[in-house]
Amino acid sequence: MSMKIGFIGFGTMGQPMAEHLLKAGHELRVWSRRAASADFAVALGAVRCASVKDTAAGSEIVCTNVTGSADVEGLATELRAGFAPGATHLDFSTIAPGAARAIAARHRECGVDFVDAPVSGGGAGARNATLAIMWGGREELGTRLAPIFSVLGKSAVRIGEAGAGQVAKACNQMILVNLIEACAEAALLADAAGVDFRLVREAMLGGSAGSRALEVFGGRMATRDFAAGVEARLHHKDYALLMDEATRIGAPLPVAAAVWQQLNALMAAGRGRDDTSSLLRVLEGAARTRADG
Repeated sequence: MSMKIGFIGFGTMGQPMAEHLLKAGHELRVWSRRAASADFAVALGAVRCASVKDTAAGSEIVCTNVTGSADVEGLATELRAGFAPGATHLDFSTIAPGAARAIAARHRECGVDFVDAPVSGGGAGARNATLAIMWGGREELGTRLAPIFSVLGKSAVRIGEAGAGQVAKACNQMILVNLIEACAEAALLADAAGVDFRLVREAMLGGSAGSRALEVFGGRMATRDFAAGVEARLHHKDYALLMDEATRIGAPLPVAAAVWQQLNALMAAGRGRDDTSSLLRVLEGAARTRADG
């Protein structure tokens, strides 16, 4: 079933997602602050819009996929100026749960639904349409959203009302980055003991420690390839959101708090554009400092 869909945000995730929607036969209306970012979509048959308002005016659903809470809030304000009652704003960004709830409340006053649907799977998942989608919004919207979710991901789970998707994404990122830190500590321990971490990792992948984090991020540590697969600054941004939420609701997260400090140290070292596997270099730097002392 073809739908009239607006799309804004054509980064590493957004571009392949928009391509999948176009190839599935949906009519896309696109807008970008940098017009060139949307050229690929126009070449595939999308309609270029003159403004955010114009994008909303001709769409049943507008998808946004941008960086942070302020970006989504700004777009939401402009979209409300063009939305007709009954439209849906489907946001794939990772933002604060409170921001998602606030946007949903303002949209509701205009008769518009807001769905927060952050995704997990990275650029590869977006390209391969194997994303895990965790969404928050009215349960009745599931049928309407299914034609979009089905061409973008391998799973789409409704977590609860608006904002709940962001809580799920926070949990996902907390576990993922905690595992990346654990991989870094294992690599450091193996090296300090004079053992080849590449072989240690190979052995662990077949055991109970086997995980996607050990496979991908541990692999980058083993080969010392710290070029960005996932830029550390993005995990740092997501971690800030989850720690703020934990502080707001009084949830004690002792392991996450320690990993948060390691991410802060990574950013302070100027490695925000490197892959998050660079957490290993934070540990190595601390070990050298102790040795020199």
